[in-house]
Amino acid sequence: MLGTCQVSELAHIAGGKVSQQYQRGQVIYQEGNSPAGLYCINQGKVKVSKQNSEGKEQIVKLRREGDVLGFQALTATNNHCSSAVALTDCVVCMVPRSDFFSIIAQNSQFSHALMHLLSAALGQAEKHMLHIAYKPVRERLAEALVQLYYFFQPATQEAFSIPISREDLAALMSTAKETASRLLSDFRDEGLVATQGSRITVLNLEKLQKISAMSG
Repeated sequence: MLGTCQVSELAHIAGGKVSQQYQRGQVIYQEGNSPAGLYCINQGKVKVSKQNSEGKEQIVKLRREGDVLGFQALTATNNHCSSAVALTDCVVCMVPRSDFFSIIAQNSQFSHALMHLLSAALGQAEKHMLHIAYKPVRERLAEALVQLYYFFQPATQEAFSIPISREDLAALMSTAKETASRLLSDFRDEGLVATQGSRITVLNLEKLQKISAMSG
């Protein structure tokens, strides 16, 4: 989205943005709070989550370097309907809301890119709701592991593991921690993954993809 900005607009954004470091687990913005601006992830990975009616966390999306956050609340002039929390140590830049609306007013390409982001976010939300409603929990775990594999996959071909707590894995699947842990143990016994503490190594990505697509 920021790629549509002119040099002068980028200079204006650079002059007004606030860069903040967050440690793993720190809140970037809180559900229910008024949006201060547009958040741009410079380094690190972030989870965006909501509290359901029972007070349990549900992760609705994962975001990483180059992604923007908080634009739904800004454009709807509402409070944040979700929270953003650092999954890893992060550097996040915040563009004040006044600068955000100034660019919208003068740059039609920026506005079009924003509309595209809003449309994509709506489509993702609808897909997520359908999966929670109809996809069996075993297949949701496989889908979550495939998603996390590509989310944490490094640019190089080096071996890697996924740093994800059982609580976050359950929140991504929209299930109980005990259920996620039990099914993960089943996957480990089947040779699909290996686990060490809170780290998960995918051993058979192809099989996980097949399980994930069984009712897709």
